[in-house]
Amino acid sequence: MTLLVLTLQNASQASEKPKRSALNQLTRLLLRKYDCGVRPVQNWTNSTTVYIDLIIQSVLDVDGQTQKVTTSLWYRQIWNDEFLVWDPEEFDGITEISLSSDAIWVPDIIISEFVDVGKSPVIPYVYVNCSGTVKNYKPVQVVSACHLEIYAFPFDRQNCTLTFRSWLHSVNEVDLGLWRSAEEIASDTREFMNDGEWELLSVPSHYWTLNIEDRDYAHIQFNVLIRRRPLQYVVSLLIPSIFLMVVDVISFYLPPNSGTRITFKTSILLGYTVIRVNLMDEIPATAIKTPLIGIFFAVCMALLVLSLAKSIFVVKLLHYSERDVKGMSIAACLLDKYGSTDQSFMESAFTSLKTLDDVDQSGGYEFDLSSETDLFSLTDVPDSDSPLEKILQEVVNLKLYLQEEDNERNAQSYWVALCLKVDKLLFRVYFGLVLIYSMTLMLLWSGWSSV
Repeated sequence: MTLLVLTLQNASQASEKPKRSALNQLTRLLLRKYDCGVRPVQNWTNSTTVYIDLIIQSVLDVDGQTQKVTTSLWYRQIWNDEFLVWDPEEFDGITEISLSSDAIWVPDIIISEFVDVGKSPVIPYVYVNCSGTVKNYKPVQVVSACHLEIYAFPFDRQNCTLTFRSWLHSVNEVDLGLWRSAEEIASDTREFMNDGEWELLSVPSHYWTLNIEDRDYAHIQFNVLIRRRPLQYVVSLLIPSIFLMVVDVISFYLPPNSGTRITFKTSILLGYTVIRVNLMDEIPATAIKTPLIGIFFAVCMALLVLSLAKSIFVVKLLHYSERDVKGMSIAACLLDKYGSTDQSFMESAFTSLKTLDDVDQSGGYEFDLSSETDLFSLTDVPDSDSPLEKILQEVVNLKLYLQEEDNERNAQSYWVALCLKVDKLLFRVYFGLVLIYSMTLMLLWSGWSSV
């Protein structure tokens, strides 16, 4: 009984042995006399055509300062090896096997823009079918050089190239071709991770040759066209800056003589500086040119400083003393003449001349007291102890004092009115600058975002 069981086990093992050994026999047969250093053609004058296929999976990083782009892609190489051919009927119907990529000839295809080693997984095997077709499929993380145009950030588009070529062999030895049609590759975005910062537009490709020392070298170039999604940067960078600029413009409605305008504008400037420093890392750095959004921030800060300086200037004008009025009278009259919209030219000229004539050499004002000649004549009487005459003299002195106070008050109100006109004029100039700059940026960015 025991002998019977052992016999059955040996018989079953013997029946399974050919299936297990067919793959082993086929591998040994193919690699027994194979030389991986020799191009796999029977006739050396025939070229080996390597077909390339590419699928972009994601854009991992775009470094504007070092001009590098890190891309994750699925890469496929297909070529025909004339030394790896067999009859499937002789090996239990095996039509395809996997071989070590180190044991067979592999084309020396490189990427011309390659600048750094990416974190690509090592795939040590390739598929070979019975007709000699070798398929080398692998995921690749490519760190390549790219000419990045960051000026239009965050509405920028980038065109990065991936050029595949043989490092050593000319087109007579190793030629290149596309495994799929160029139109199919260009529109294939199904594997792209479309929820990141970058959007894949298309991947156009074309074949060309480069002649070096009377030898042609085949190249296949893929243009990876990507576009940045600007919503995140608009919300985090542009909108806070626009809000602060709007608040700064509205702050001009605060009275210049209240003392709160300068404090308010200083707070806006400090707040904008803090926001600018905190968001510095979100702006891509480049050693070639400054992005337009960086110029936008610099101009916004310059406008805030200009607004603060303008408010300081107006407040300084409001606090001029009476003896400074004479030195400012000519400028004040010119401002009154050309800055007022309520007076005609002749009325402004008359007011200016009258203001200049009323200023005496000591910095005070001369007053026309012709209407008070009777009062002065009453005071020119001989000294007397009459109570009525003393009362009359006191009344005249009081009248002169009140008139002087009234003239000082009128001069002060006139000067405040002129300062308010200066404030309005400077506000219009400032608002015009802000409006022109804002419209220019909107036109530029709207044009870039619609492309």
